[in-house]
Amino acid sequence: MHGSVQGLCARCEVGFASVPSDMSSRRDLPVRGGKAPAGVIHVVSYTDFLCPYCRRFRTVIKRLRQALGERLAYTPRHFPIERIHPGATFASRLVEAAGRQGLFWEMHDRLFDTEPPFGEQEMLDMARAIGADMERLERDLADPDTLADVNADIMEGRQSGVSGTPTIFVDGVRYDGAWDFYSLADALQKPVSERIRRSARAFASLPASGGLALLIASALALICANTPLAGFYHAFVSSQFGIGPPGSSLSLTIGDWFSEGLLSLFFLLVGLEIRREMAAGALSDVRSALLPVIAAIGGSIMPALTYLLFNQGGTAVGWSVPTATDIAFVLGVLALLGDRVPPQLRVFIAAYAVMDDIVSVLALAIFYPHNFEAVWLLGAAAAMLAMYALNRGRVYAGWPYLWIAIAVWFCLHAAGVHGALTGIVLAGFLPTRPMPNAGPLLAQAANALEALEIAQQDKEASEDDRATVLDWAGRNLSAATERLLSPADRIERAVAPWSTYFALPLFAFSATGVSFNADLAAPGARSILAGVILGLVAGKPLGIALFCGRHLPLRNRRYGGAASRRSVLSGKRERRHRQDRRADRLRHRRSAWHCDHRFKSGQNLRRRRNTGVMSSYLMNSSRKTTQASSPKNAIARTSMLWRGRAHVGAMGSRNAACGVKRVRPSFAES
Repeated sequence: MHGSVQGLCARCEVGFASVPSDMSSRRDLPVRGGKAPAGVIHVVSYTDFLCPYCRRFRTVIKRLRQALGERLAYTPRHFPIERIHPGATFASRLVEAAGRQGLFWEMHDRLFDTEPPFGEQEMLDMARAIGADMERLERDLADPDTLADVNADIMEGRQSGVSGTPTIFVDGVRYDGAWDFYSLADALQKPVSERIRRSARAFASLPASGGLALLIASALALICANTPLAGFYHAFVSSQFGIGPPGSSLSLTIGDWFSEGLLSLFFLLVGLEIRREMAAGALSDVRSALLPVIAAIGGSIMPALTYLLFNQGGTAVGWSVPTATDIAFVLGVLALLGDRVPPQLRVFIAAYAVMDDIVSVLALAIFYPHNFEAVWLLGAAAAMLAMYALNRGRVYAGWPYLWIAIAVWFCLHAAGVHGALTGIVLAGFLPTRPMPNAGPLLAQAANALEALEIAQQDKEASEDDRATVLDWAGRNLSAATERLLSPADRIERAVAPWSTYFALPLFAFSATGVSFNADLAAPGARSILAGVILGLVAGKPLGIALFCGRHLPLRNRRYGGAASRRSVLSGKRERRHRQDRRADRLRHRRSAWHCDHRFKSGQNLRRRRNTGVMSSYLMNSSRKTTQASSPKNAIARTSMLWRGRAHVGAMGSRNAACGVKRVRPSFAES
């Protein structure tokens, strides 16, 4: 949902005729105001002349024009919702026809000043009353270009994400805040806080923003680790921060907190995505759900065998280093590719990477038991049982799950299991609720707002009476709003921006600070480097392809054509999927984590491991991506949104200021 009452007209389909893409350039869009020499603010509103909420919004616009004067340039765009408001399309055509006689604003104002209901004949009488040439008006109403102009507005509105009226754009960016005068005045006058908020929204609206933030943090870490700043960087990442005395279970380094703590937020989002797909999506049947498991097994065995081909004796202990996948970097690179990655493939890679992490944890428990404390798993199981009881008991408050999730994290960490997997556990037990019937919630919200409006207009009401009504209305509106989202949805929306723009960049900054200063002349150095690189770059995709070779073609339709034997083996895909497998080969941090459990005897071995892991990362990610998804273009789009100069179609310079930029949510926003 966007805005407060905006969704009331939002779920209706709008039909329109097919028109050329440059239709909007055939006419000049009407603009009221905007004659100030500087500091002009452009507001576009997609309008239905018979929509009661558009009539309410018009009173706010009139008050804003009084306050801002010629600094406010207001342009209405047509978006008639004929199914809800019969006659709305005729009203839009009538306004366009009157505009050909220079009477656009007179017809616009007369329609809004007249209380409905009224039909076509009454609207024609209004046109006669404003002095329109009726014969010419009739000809213009019958002209197909008049309807085409209306349809062009509808088409551009739908391309910009408009689904209800009024939908407001300020300087080309969609406004989803409150519609009252003071909220809109703050948004238009752009104080510092509003500028920061809008700039952040503009960047977050870019499909590649999450992946771009991840790559920037990784680049900064590499710069710090390979320059004179290396000492400060490593001192920061390895500094101790904990609860209790040094050496206790909760006394970890900053890097460990980022990896096991903050990364839990990301795993929570991934778990919720996988849960949705298991309920009704690409993982909804058993065979499809088994495919990521098979892929994870193959993607662990083949890299280990590849490593062992080059390493025997003392260096063989590092066989599990190339077996792990870094889900954060995988999905971060996919985010850079935006709409070129089909959702089914994204889900498959996420599910595969989670299973790969589970296989990595099992490898630690089975082959390196000195790092594993099984007794703590009993505590984790008890906490999970408590989560299950809350779920079955239909406890919809979020805080009990949060506290139990902290207990699960502590138990997993104490057991030697990566604590970030707590996010997957929490995602599996957060309760969901069926979509509510909109009718009762609409009545509840409308009743609360109507009572509040009556109390504000009642001059005889005391301040205590108004405060009582305000409290009652606020509680009802909060209850109606809260019912729209299940606890899982609310937590996902709250966590998504923190995960994308805070947790993941910090994790990347602490995890990718690899120094390339490695002594390859030392004994075993070349074999370790070759084993890690070939295991990650060649062994893992080969293992996935071999183990899933029979299964992939059978499930290709389920995964939207995103997975096939040829694509995994040869890497030859159609253009929009060219980068998908390459992203599947990025596995940096988990490999480093495994090596920290294998090579404990010296820094030289770790440096050679780090060089191998990062080299494979660079080999896979340095291949040319499509131009539309490049960071350069993403930065350019961000700069354009900063200046509020978004354009639509082939509008002229005057119309471009009134255009809107389509805002696409990123994957982490869900």
